[in-house]
Order: sequence, then structure tokens, then C-alpha cells
Amino acid sequence: MRMTEGQNARREMTRGEVAEQLRALGVERGGVLLVHTSFRAVRPVEGGPAGLIGALRDALGPDGTLVMPSWTEDDDTPFDPASTRASTDLGVVADAFWRMPGVVRSDHPFAFAAAGPRAAEVTADPLPVPPHIAESPVGRVRDLDGQVLLLGVNHDADTTIHLAELTAGVLYRTPKHITVLQDGRPVRIEYGENDVCGVRFNLADGWLRERGLQSEGRVGYADARLARSRDIMAVVTEHLAPDPLLFLHPPGAGCEECDEVRESLPA
Repeated sequence: MRMTEGQNARREMTRGEVAEQLRALGVERGGVLLVHTSFRAVRPVEGGPAGLIGALRDALGPDGTLVMPSWTEDDDTPFDPASTRASTDLGVVADAFWRMPGVVRSDHPFAFAAAGPRAAEVTADPLPVPPHIAESPVGRVRDLDGQVLLLGVNHDADTTIHLAELTAGVLYRTPKHITVLQDGRPVRIEYGENDVCGVRFNLADGWLRERGLQSEGRVGYADARLARSRDIMAVVTEHLAPDPLLFLHPPGAGCEECDEVRESLPA
């Protein structure tokens, strides 16, 4: 993994230092924590991605549960929780996490991985369609009053916002498919996902900050944001209520993805 000149000059942070940063940010000992991360922004950390995962678990303590996205990027091959790598865009930390001893992974292509006392509860639901309904790992983190940590990423990577969209009743859907095994044979499942470009999800950053619902600081060398899942849900659904298309770029703004999503709207 190549590093920039600036990153080469950084002092490697110890696992203990990173754990202390997480505690200072507000990560709750014994809580449930859903993490989205860019290790490129966090590094260098002693032990690499495994060292960062260790620091997260240290901050949570033995009674805490760590959760990360772990879905596949291959829609045409049946998912195997024991061997299918996590989607490349989830980063090296997420792909390292599910492979670790004691980590539980969902048994479906929209998988999350979790470690800790509530791991089985978070990952137990069957295939959620679309991926982030209430009966999904994201929904279970909300049910358990968990926190959401964004490390080196903004709310455009925040899967809890997808749950908020569905709760608010947005009507847009993008046609997609996934392949699963049924009776030992691959079966293609067509579905519609509330999937937009995500850039305007970053509006949630300001909404949460202005209400004092988001803690911000540094973890490793990355900008970090921490908020309760339920607070993200409440603020986003409140803003979507008067304008369900708020997360779509306006027509003519040059966003092809949002333009395609608009075409999916009922007449």
C-alpha cells in the first residue's frame, strides 16, 4: 500500500493511543458501535488494520460489540460468509475484520460482521431486501441504541441514512440484483434499492453538528465523527418529511446517477 510523502513523515500511533482517542471522542464502553472507515486516512497505526480493530475493541471493552459492513461486490456469484471478500470500497479494515477469530458474519450478500456479546443479534436476520431495512444489521444497531463512527469518511458512507430514507418513505428505487443459493442452486433475485449518489448525505453532518448531536475529533490521523444511530435517524427523517427528494441532486445538476433515480419515481 503506497503512502504519500506526508504520510511517511507521520509518527506511527500505538494501539493504546488510538484507543484513548476513541474514548475521548465518546465511544461508549460496553456499547454497540457501527464503524465505517478509511484506513488510508487513519494510518499509520501500530499493527496496521488489525491494530486499529484492536484499538476499537479496547475502547469498547469486553462487553462492547463492534460492527462493520461486510457485503460482497459480486452480484452474480453466491455469497459465502466464510470466504467471500468484503467489497473493495469498504476498505482494508472491513475486509480484515470479518476474517478474525470470533467475528460473526451475516449469512447473506448484504452482510455485516460483528464481534462481541450482541454480535449474533446484529447479524442474525435473513436476507434484507432492500439491504438496509429495519430487519437488518443497521436496524439492529439502531434497536440496540448503538453509536455510528465515521473514521476518515463522511456521511456519504453512512448506511444508517439508508435506513432513515426507508423509514421516511422515499419512493425512489434503483433496479439491482443479487445471486443467492436456493436448494444448492444459484438463483438471481431482482430488487429495487434506495440507492442515490450519496453526496448529499453529507448534509447530515451540519444537521447533527448544529444540534450538538455529533462528536468530532481525530482518531489516528483521520477526522472522526461519532453520533448515536437513533439521533441520525431522527434528524434525517425530520428533514426528509417535507422533501423526500432532498438527497437527490436537482435536475440538470450534472449527476447522472441522481437523474436515473428520478426516472424510477412513480408518475
